[in-house]
Amino acid sequence: MEHVNIFFQEEVFNVLQDFFRMDIGFRALAASAMVGLMCGMLGCFIVLRNMALIGDALSHAVLPGVVVAFVIFGNTALGIFTGAVIAGLVAAVGITWLQHNINTKNDAAIGIVFTAMFAMGVMGISRISKAESGVHVPDLTDFLFGNVLSVSTQDVNLTIGIMIYVVLSIVIFYRYLFATTFQPVIAETMGISTKIIHYYLMLLLSVAVVASLTTVGVILVVAMLITPAATALLLTDRLHWAVAISGIVGVLSTVVGFILAVLLDTTPGPAMTVVATLFYLIAALFAPKKGLIFRTFRKRKLQEKIQLEDTLKQALKLNSKEKLSFPSLLEKVDFNKSALRARLKILQKNDFVKWNNNQVILTDAGQKEATKMVRAHRLWETYLVQEIGLTEEQIHEDAEKFEHLLTEELLDEVDLKLGFPTTDPHGSPIPKKLGIPDFPLINLPILQNAKIAQQQVNEHITAQLWKLGLLPNTTFTIKKIEEKSVEVEMNGEVIRVPKQLAKQVNILS
Repeated sequence: MEHVNIFFQEEVFNVLQDFFRMDIGFRALAASAMVGLMCGMLGCFIVLRNMALIGDALSHAVLPGVVVAFVIFGNTALGIFTGAVIAGLVAAVGITWLQHNINTKNDAAIGIVFTAMFAMGVMGISRISKAESGVHVPDLTDFLFGNVLSVSTQDVNLTIGIMIYVVLSIVIFYRYLFATTFQPVIAETMGISTKIIHYYLMLLLSVAVVASLTTVGVILVVAMLITPAATALLLTDRLHWAVAISGIVGVLSTVVGFILAVLLDTTPGPAMTVVATLFYLIAALFAPKKGLIFRTFRKRKLQEKIQLEDTLKQALKLNSKEKLSFPSLLEKVDFNKSALRARLKILQKNDFVKWNNNQVILTDAGQKEATKMVRAHRLWETYLVQEIGLTEEQIHEDAEKFEHLLTEELLDEVDLKLGFPTTDPHGSPIPKKLGIPDFPLINLPILQNAKIAQQQVNEHITAQLWKLGLLPNTTFTIKKIEEKSVEVEMNGEVIRVPKQLAKQVNILS
């Protein structure tokens, strides 16, 4: 077996060495890599702007330009490139004009323009081939699927120029592309013309598409624009990193695809597309934040967290009725006996419960943690009724779901917005946040002097005090306690503190 492996490796090496010794092999590989780089980098903006269909449309719409250029200039790389780019720009302007000036949906406008232009191109090729026998007309099959092995030195030089132009354009105009992609309204206020940037992006797209025709063809060029970009956007949320990663994936897809095509003696364009798709599938499975495996793992962790918190909350309710035990707890939770045992082991390890067979004891730490869940549930129910306008019958299920997702900071903000309510819509008491001072500002007698403590329960309380002008370590005097506020005097200035806020303020007497 070892001899077979060595022989196979030597054969593979020899095949690749023999192929790339030929000028045609090196030219084809270089052109493929450059196409992968520029299509990958440009593709990020195309995907984020939901313009994937326009890329497909332009790749088809350039055909009549190729035909006209062939008639005028003959079968020259520069002539065909010029005709194709002009046709691409005409298609881009036509699509945009239909979208903005006629009551036609975006996808319909794209379909109308590119099918019409592609049909005209096919008719043109058919006409030339019949009228001028013996003349080498553009091969429609090569146009559709690419023929990277037919790349000439002139094609490579032209592709180098196009790649440099596209990459430099992305680097130089990155800020404008970024702004018009994510915040077009703000971009306009900054003096950036979204229309100019749009048409310039169409120009870049047109030249990139034309440069890709020889390597991957019309049908597959859209894959090189979309798939590497989609892969990069799974791996990062930062646009500059996405552009770089997409370019790298594009290069790897074309190079690896081309090498596989040589080894398997198959068509290079489709092989490149298949490799790009494989990279996408790998990212879709293993991406750190958006991959299926990570999301499955995160979903399981969230489910475990919910079950742990539900166990604690139900234990607190049963403990208040002196009915807490393993059987009674099992009746209250929505999971089976083995899952409950697993959750109780974790809670016992964290010193939230003490568990021995059927006996379950909620520790002080467990009671505090469970109280947080009750507070979150009842605060959210109160918010849904007072701020959203839901009825008491509609709020329980929603609160059951969101109580596990609300952060302490968000709960503090909700508490402050609601005015620190003491009961929920059902009349049940809302537990106070742990750490509320035992002797808050509201408990001070009239004419009593005190100072605002440096440390408050949360930053929202501190922010409210700063708005009122009550700074830390400043002395004040209680002047009057009214129905909705507490009147204090500080440095000769009278300040009204809302009564609910006065209940939360930590003071130094």
